[in-house]
Amino acid sequence: MEENDIMIERKEKILGFLEHPEYMGMKRKEMMQVLEIPKEDASLLEDIIQQLQREGKLVETKKGKLMSAKSLNMFSGSFISHSKGFGFVSVEEGDDIFIPADSVNGAMHRDKVLCRIIHPASNGKRAEGAVIKVLERGLQQIIGTFERVKDFGFVLPDDKKIAQDIFISRENAKGAVTGHKVVVEIIRYGEDRRNPEGKIIEILGHINDPGVDILSVIRQHNLPVEFPKEVYDQIESIGMEISPEDRKGRVDLTNTKMVTIDGEDAKDLDDAVSLEILPNGNYYLGVHIADVSHYVKEHSPMDKEALERGTSVYLVDRVIPMLPHKLSNGICSLNPNVDRLALSCMMEIDRKGNVVNHSIMKSVIHSDRRMTYTAVREILEDKTPSLLEEYKDFVEMFQNMNELRIILGERRKKRGSVNFDLPECKIILDEEGKPLDIKPYERSIATNMIEEFMLICNETVAEDFFWQDAPFLYRVHEVPDEEKMEKLEQFIRSFGYRFKGNNNEIHPKAIQQVLSQVEGTEEERVITRIVLRSMKQARYMAENLGHFGLAAKYYCHFTSPIRRYPDLEIHRMIKLILDGQMTEKKHKQMIKNMPEIAKRCSLRERVAEEAERDTDTLKKVQFMQDKIGEVYDGIISGVTNWGIYVELPNTVEGMISLSGLEDDYYIFDEQNMQVSGKHTARSYRLGDHVRVQVAKVSLELKTIDFVFAEDEE
Repeated sequence: MEENDIMIERKEKILGFLEHPEYMGMKRKEMMQVLEIPKEDASLLEDIIQQLQREGKLVETKKGKLMSAKSLNMFSGSFISHSKGFGFVSVEEGDDIFIPADSVNGAMHRDKVLCRIIHPASNGKRAEGAVIKVLERGLQQIIGTFERVKDFGFVLPDDKKIAQDIFISRENAKGAVTGHKVVVEIIRYGEDRRNPEGKIIEILGHINDPGVDILSVIRQHNLPVEFPKEVYDQIESIGMEISPEDRKGRVDLTNTKMVTIDGEDAKDLDDAVSLEILPNGNYYLGVHIADVSHYVKEHSPMDKEALERGTSVYLVDRVIPMLPHKLSNGICSLNPNVDRLALSCMMEIDRKGNVVNHSIMKSVIHSDRRMTYTAVREILEDKTPSLLEEYKDFVEMFQNMNELRIILGERRKKRGSVNFDLPECKIILDEEGKPLDIKPYERSIATNMIEEFMLICNETVAEDFFWQDAPFLYRVHEVPDEEKMEKLEQFIRSFGYRFKGNNNEIHPKAIQQVLSQVEGTEEERVITRIVLRSMKQARYMAENLGHFGLAAKYYCHFTSPIRRYPDLEIHRMIKLILDGQMTEKKHKQMIKNMPEIAKRCSLRERVAEEAERDTDTLKKVQFMQDKIGEVYDGIISGVTNWGIYVELPNTVEGMISLSGLEDDYYIFDEQNMQVSGKHTARSYRLGDHVRVQVAKVSLELKTIDFVFAEDEE
């Protein structure tokens, strides 16, 4: 046994002793006697005690007694701050613990803290606690906007979860002026209600300089932009054409008619599709995915960097790719009229949408056309003569694909799969990065077709390897919490809807039926959003817990290895099995590695989502800068005890401050998701339609303030 394993074993033994129901608290000497630890091992015991204290699992009382944190109703976790000063402690097991502003005790966003439960959870309210101790600081550097005050200054953090501004003395200001975006190193954390103190280590540029806003988001989320030298060195050795050697052991599908269908601006084409009608009338669907793992070998510099990144990040004006462009837009991209290596999933699908046969193979493919969603939609819906002529050899295949799309969609609907069609937006920028327009994303039968084909492929692959008991990464979406479902049920009832079926457990089908009922209604957006908020987040796992939202027993991500690491890892595993190289040793090693890879990829996905959301918010705020005084119709998208959030049809969200409403004193009613006037009958509820006027826009705070338009009042 290795030294590290021995240490872990000893630590677990001592923790087990501390957590024993009959343990009543001992000092070090007593513990050494009871556990028969020799004097020469006293320093080893001290090391273990220190480690357990740092981890928040052990607490030393004022009298020197060693107690387990659990026995004192204390828990360690990550502190999630809120701009209003309060926060939550996210613990490994169980729900978050609410920390009021006066109990934060100097903790900052992302710190690892030890907290004590003051009021246990009851009546649907979460437990309330107080931070006892900061175990480990989470943020050493902060990105923000500098503001000079006399001969010192403050940095307003870009991350609004950081509740306090950072004090900067004159000698630590590095010559920054008001409006500079800066990187600050924390030199003193705020205790006793004082602001944290920092030192400016880098000036990124002025807030109004083109590109500085996005650069600030990239730095805030610590997104890696450049690839390390060894990755570029590795690319040099990769051929940009397929060699005869590469073709060995692969099925030749170069004569199969196939196309890629993507957005106009897509450059990394990782999926191609083919479709034939078999003599028995069934569909023979081929989903062909770029064989990225052929070029990105396990444990190579490129693989290590790809795992580090976990995913490509799609910011409003750029993509930060998981793999270098030379690969993602080059040899790995399924460009038309060139041979490419792929993993193909060939599925025979009957007229009811059931996959009756399938095979997964290593292949060589040749995409015939690079189609756009717009062109495919026009061929099928508008029957544009010039396009029908240009793609005459493919029109029949597209019509058959559309038939299959409808069948697969119906099958999923019947099963209870939930479609969340929240209005996403596309922000149009000029060359300087200034937002010109905000448009809803194009959703059409063409985007839906590719969606359906990828879904059925991902399900088929996940089910196949589940029954092979292979080491795997599943895309898991767990059943929502009962408590959240009860609240959701209450909320939708106030709109006159209800979930059908068993009260104890809501089936996705019941949710789907309500979403179908609200389709096209005024409250569709708000109900869809609240349903989404009530759900758990999908994540990657090494064990198969099913996908609630898709009502699928088996699901994975197989179709995008250029931009997602889990897909790449699954490809590797599949090829080992196809090539007969999955030895017992390799199987064991992969089983051991998968949970860690799953955790890493889920974490990187969250970071990417946050960065994408932040850049969108930034550009939306910029877009509204010159709209002060303008009046819009909107829908109430959120209510809190400090304000009413209103979303405009273009997805821009702003807030009406409760303290600014002068016609009455408004009280927040969490249960009914509304605010009501104390003296008048006036109330504002989630989902209500309102007219608002833009009152103030702050680039520094990334906020838009609305007031009710006069005709609303």
